[in-house]
Amino acid sequence: MIKLNHAIIGSILPMFIMVIYFSSMMDDTWAENKLLNEQVEHLESLLNIKQYDVTATIYHAVRGQTDKTPHITADGTRLDTRNASKYRYVALSRDLLKRWGGPFDYGDYIIVEGCNGKYDGIWQVKDTMNERFRNRIDFLQSKGTKLNKFDNAVIYKYEKINNAMLA
Repeated sequence: MIKLNHAIIGSILPMFIMVIYFSSMMDDTWAENKLLNEQVEHLESLLNIKQYDVTATIYHAVRGQTDKTPHITADGTRLDTRNASKYRYVALSRDLLKRWGGPFDYGDYIIVEGCNGKYDGIWQVKDTMNERFRNRIDFLQSKGTKLNKFDNAVIYKYEKINNAMLA
């Protein structure tokens, strides 16, 4: 029969060794996590992120909402108007396009937030809105998609950073 002292020592000693081992492991993990967070902060500081508050709406590739060529975007891209939703293209108001002094160019990718999740994400600038609109984006969608308006949308543009800054 095992004596009570031996049973206690036999139980506590392995637990003590495990606590010391895992404590050291946790310290290493915390230190590595802190270092990685510092690196992420450094890299984020190198990015040139621009944020624009806009109103977002939806348009369909039909003559009533575009020009006489709804299957061709302003940058010349041809599309299947029946499946317009699959492209993830947006039109921007002229004040946001480089051609009229804005920060975006055709072909730029933007990140959209604040559109109830369904329209949040990455979109490509391919089209121009009517000149009467200011500070707006328009999501290209297939005919029949409900027309929504999002007043508190935000778009982000990431400027390129040169490799010398990463060193």
